[in-house]
Amino acid sequence: MISSRSRLVKLSIHALLIILCLPFIMPMVWMVLTSLKSDSQIYAQSATASTLTFLKTALPHPVMWNNYPDTLKAVPFAKYVRNTLFLCLFSVLGSVFSSALVAYGFSRIHFRCRDAIFYVMICTMALPGQVTMIPMFVIFKSLHCYNTFLPLIIPAFFGSAFYIFLLRQFFNTIPEELSEAARIDGAGEFVIFRQIMLPLAKPALTTCALFQFLWTWNDFFGPLIYLNNQNKFPLAYGLQQLYSTYGGGYTQFMAGAFILTIPIVILFFVFQRTFIQGIATTGLKS
Repeated sequence: MISSRSRLVKLSIHALLIILCLPFIMPMVWMVLTSLKSDSQIYAQSATASTLTFLKTALPHPVMWNNYPDTLKAVPFAKYVRNTLFLCLFSVLGSVFSSALVAYGFSRIHFRCRDAIFYVMICTMALPGQVTMIPMFVIFKSLHCYNTFLPLIIPAFFGSAFYIFLLRQFFNTIPEELSEAARIDGAGEFVIFRQIMLPLAKPALTTCALFQFLWTWNDFFGPLIYLNNQNKFPLAYGLQQLYSTYGGGYTQFMAGAFILTIPIVILFFVFQRTFIQGIATTGLKS
């Protein structure tokens, strides 16, 4: 009786979770279905039609599989992917290393006004990006970095307030005795940071890397401001050119958007355990 009731409770919980996930899944389903239609099928849909008619028009008929190869041929897709991976690589390396280094200082090194400086840094998270957008553009423009990858990479090497907070909270969960034992053996702070703290903080570091990768992969606004050379466009910005400059159809645009989404979904399922572990074990000790 108990096992049957427990099984029923689990089944009900899973059913409820599936229902709650439907509003988040439907945009993805709509994007995939739209990418397999022709333009005439899209404009033939009517929101005032009957439910049965609407469901018939929602499904692609016939299925236009050629939308995907047409999208890959319409724009220099391989070049966009290469540019995006280049930006992701250096942005992830720069943000994770610099944020971890600063977070270690806030967590393990005692200096005057440490907590006050940390709280001021946390307050910068409340500033919207539009506040610093113009000053940063003027700085990079004066440094002759416009239309290069540098404005999209250099800020990552100065750390992120959110990543610093996340890693600092994770470092606080690591026993202080490990660092003290290393100091007794003659290890310096950088050795402790590199050989003790970083290996133990792999879940949190992976979480920060995933966040930064997602942000860089989907970044549209940064390339829009700093790049005007098509050969340097990343994928998110390059797909917009498919719709505006090359006159690509709406279905091709949705096909490109789905291709853009696939690596993100795969990446999450591959690293979901590490990602959840990094979030769950952060902040257990203040």
